[in-house]
Amino acid sequence: MSIHDHQCLTAQGEPFNFGALRGQVLLIVNVASRCGFTPQLKELERLYRRYRERGFAVIGFPCNQFGHQSPESALDFCTLSAREYQVSFPLMEKVKVNGSGAHPLFVELRKEAPGVLGTTAIKWNFTKFLVGRDGRVIRRFSPRDGEVVLREALELALDEG
Repeated sequence: MSIHDHQCLTAQGEPFNFGALRGQVLLIVNVASRCGFTPQLKELERLYRRYRERGFAVIGFPCNQFGHQSPESALDFCTLSAREYQVSFPLMEKVKVNGSGAHPLFVELRKEAPGVLGTTAIKWNFTKFLVGRDGRVIRRFSPRDGEVVLREALELALDEG
């Protein structure tokens, strides 16, 4: 199964067509509103605005699995993100990224790009997965990896296609 074949819902509960993103470079991120890394939303938005015309999209999935740092609904997360960080990239339904209830997309991402020492579990909010135009996971980034590290890998991925 390709990343593009996964079924997801937007924060508004509408089906999201990952298939329409075939041929684009994606950065898929589990996001949270009350995390020390939440200011990265501003960095992710800058990347999105800078590269979207070249075929790039950031897709954010609110997640409350780590320290209960995103207790609000997905819709409330959208409102907060737009107001505080001017986020305009797509925000999806609230999901679990680990455990038996993990969203199948994140099960696939974790399998395709294991973490340090081969672990598959996502350790914290703002773990990022860079997906190439062909739908294959290129790289997993830790929550600490910010705009500079992402930009370097992103430009390489965009230049490949």
